[in-house]
Amino acid sequence: MSKDNVVELKSPDRIEDPLTEMLRVGAQQLIQQAVAVELQELLAEHRERRTAEGKAGVVRNGHLPERELQTGIGPVTVKIPKVRAKSGETVTFRSALVPPYVRKTHSLEAALPWLYLKGVSTGEMSEALKVLVGPQAKGLSASTVSRLKQVWGQEYRKWCEEDLSKERWVYLWADGVYSGLRAEDTKLCALVIIGVNERGEKHFLAIEDGIRESTQSWREVLLKLKSRGMNSPKLAVGDGAMGFWAALEEIYGETRQQRCWMHKTMNVLNCLPKSSQPKAKQALHNIWQAETKIDAGKAFDLFLKTYEDKYPKATLCLQKDRDELMSFYDFPAKHWQSLRTSNPIESTFGTIRHRTKRSKGCLTRDGMLQMMFKLGMCAEKKWRKLRGFNDLAKVITGVKFKDGIEVIQIDQVAA
Repeated sequence: MSKDNVVELKSPDRIEDPLTEMLRVGAQQLIQQAVAVELQELLAEHRERRTAEGKAGVVRNGHLPERELQTGIGPVTVKIPKVRAKSGETVTFRSALVPPYVRKTHSLEAALPWLYLKGVSTGEMSEALKVLVGPQAKGLSASTVSRLKQVWGQEYRKWCEEDLSKERWVYLWADGVYSGLRAEDTKLCALVIIGVNERGEKHFLAIEDGIRESTQSWREVLLKLKSRGMNSPKLAVGDGAMGFWAALEEIYGETRQQRCWMHKTMNVLNCLPKSSQPKAKQALHNIWQAETKIDAGKAFDLFLKTYEDKYPKATLCLQKDRDELMSFYDFPAKHWQSLRTSNPIESTFGTIRHRTKRSKGCLTRDGMLQMMFKLGMCAEKKWRKLRGFNDLAKVITGVKFKDGIEVIQIDQVAA
């Protein structure tokens, strides 16, 4: 048979979707945390048992061989610990989450988003974990779930106090991520900030709750970042509708502002009839895709002239942020793709927005933040460095860029 006639079939264990891979890694971490909590409960039950020397009578004794749970999103490796009674009696640790001989689940793919976004209530978490391993599992006790939630809370609170002064933060992306959760008559949202350091590494810096992205809420977030040692970034990217900008001018007045072109495009198109939107969208693209700031300005003026008579709201929406929409031209061209939009936040939290719309009111305020934190930390591990990160040192030292190209100073040329 000719090799040309052979078609390679994809392995069911192969992970090609980054979101699915993120969920798989998150599942493995979640299971190991839950099993560790179960083990602590067993040891606590036997804490009164002591040897003649007064030492613990029941102790950890390594792990069973690793085994894989075959799931719809790929294999998830689990390690189940063992215990030993020094008195010679038999004490066996059995995980309710991963019972012996369970090696396959058909429901993990559906359960994982639920675990992250809905599973913080004790009752719902127990039900979710039953779905995870099938009806043969007895589920986790309420105390186990409560202790597991405490672990997540401790991790989140520790992360919120981490020192930021050890890094030089060059760019920020800011956005408000709304959930279905409400407090009285006010819709709650998480205020999220991602930063990139001098090595091009992107990290979450803040995931805090706020009220309708108000200036006061953002002020509190930025003040906290400043108290943790964050320097004044060179550029911040975000939606023009946020109270973030007023707070930024107050706390980090030296930081330049870049409005998100994705948000701006949607806002402008919403002021136009659907029949006019395709051409208008292309006209907007001609602005931010221009090679130079001068060419972008010409495309900007053409859009205003084309639509200002019939659709003044659309042109006003665009015109009011003109300078802030063009800031990226003064930074390295290799960074433009990342600086023109707030996509780092949008892509990470798109799943959260989708799921919370389907399950309104399912989370407490703290639970929402902790779940966003857990999902965010998992996503962060998969992020690549900023394209053209070698130019970040030049941005930090104040090297000038025009239309994305480094400006060669006259004194440099003379030298």
